[in-house]
Amino acid sequence: MENYVITIARGFGSGGKAIGSQLAEELGIPCYAKQLIDMASEYSGINKQLFAEVDEKLRGSYAMKHLMKIPYTYVVEPSDKEFTSDINLFNIQSEIIRELAKTESFVVIGKCADYVLRDMPNVISVYVEAPEKDCITTVMDRMQVSESKAKELVHKTDKYRADYYKYYTRGKNWRDPLNYDLTFNSSKVGWDNCVKLIKEYLNMKQKAQSE
Repeated sequence: MENYVITIARGFGSGGKAIGSQLAEELGIPCYAKQLIDMASEYSGINKQLFAEVDEKLRGSYAMKHLMKIPYTYVVEPSDKEFTSDINLFNIQSEIIRELAKTESFVVIGKCADYVLRDMPNVISVYVEAPEKDCITTVMDRMQVSESKAKELVHKTDKYRADYYKYYTRGKNWRDPLNYDLTFNSSKVGWDNCVKLIKEYLNMKQKAQSE
């Protein structure tokens, strides 16, 4: 592989984002998460606040019922009334991810990237999860909130991420290990070892493709 992409899907509080960031740093490549919102806004001319509002979440029943009219891989023209619809915002962001994947190596956090890039051979898809109690502890420490608030945030965030994934992948289960090359329980493996194992798998894949 001349260039490669590593996608990271993660449960809230599992450490997936930190693992992705550390991985990118050790590999010397970019890590894209919130940066994609700025890139999509600059590319399309649409206010980045709209992209932030649909960042791995749906905007209610309207999105679920109405937006099925628009293809999942087609970006409509600015003159189209659906230009700022949820699904077109998703399509714009997905197009950027696909174009980047053709020319550069990077880590991408969330964004259904494993599904968006599912047909590309230079992609490694990873899912990171941890037991609920460990995710709650991590959120309490990171966000300085109470245990009850952390539990609420874990449940709420995982719910809207799962719904978002199911909608844009046409019914797939976000937590299904068959969606990914690698799945980790970060509490058992450890964050540093998750990084190490992903790098080892990357080396194995690169070697296999060069033979």
